[in-house]
Amino acid sequence: HIATSLPLPSERDHLRPRIDMIVFVIDIKSKYSLKNVEDSLAYVDERFFLGKACFLATGVGRVNCCSIDMNDVRKLGEKYCTPVLYSELELEGTRVTTAQRLLRMLEICADYVPGITALYFNTLMTGFSD
Repeated sequence: HIATSLPLPSERDHLRPRIDMIVFVIDIKSKYSLKNVEDSLAYVDERFFLGKACFLATGVGRVNCCSIDMNDVRKLGEKYCTPVLYSELELEGTRVTTAQRLLRMLEICADYVPGITALYFNTLMTGFSD
């Protein structure tokens, strides 16, 4: 499921499936994107950041078009102890690789991978994501 911002509308709470992972997408070409993510963070229970969230910075292949300082994205990951993935979604190979990484992270967050918990996975990812 995709949401452009948080909080999610409450009128459909009873129909909403369990949320196993949140990916905060930040388009580095848009200051609004970072602001929207920062505003949305207030609506996420802090326990969710313990292995069930990540930041995905897109558009990193074109640093000359950046509206956001990459250090701001990195600091956001550090502040919330959450991995940051960097990707260029306009390149098909990179898009596929990013999707595969996110899917694997989701499998771990949803407890589909025996022996690896989301919290352990988060510990492995933090510090190795950039």
